[in-house]
Amino acid sequence: MVEPEKNQYPTEWLSIPDVAELLDETPGRVRRLLTEQYLVATRRTGTVTIPSVFIREGRPLGSLRGTLIALRDVGLSDDESIDWLLSVDDTMGREPIAALLDGHKSEVRRIARTLL
Repeated sequence: MVEPEKNQYPTEWLSIPDVAELLDETPGRVRRLLTEQYLVATRRTGTVTIPSVFIREGRPLGSLRGTLIALRDVGLSDDESIDWLLSVDDTMGREPIAALLDGHKSEVRRIARTLL
């Protein structure tokens, strides 16, 4: 487990095998979820890790995929997308992931489309 960066939404950082166990899936299926943008990961510490906050009730957060696609469409890398989701956005006054967890995906995606 990797510690979150300072001033980011609190989350654990999980390896692919950890996520596979949480989702009751194989590591290959987790990699497919990454490829299909249902989840996003980083290699900042050398190993692939996924923020645990992106998983809810044994499944990838439902509103995450469309948000990740919107972030990729404006040119953000996976690392930049993770940073934006976990850091306070001045427009919203909170972390985008917190807004997604509260059911405000339209607001998050609208703001994501304005990032450049």
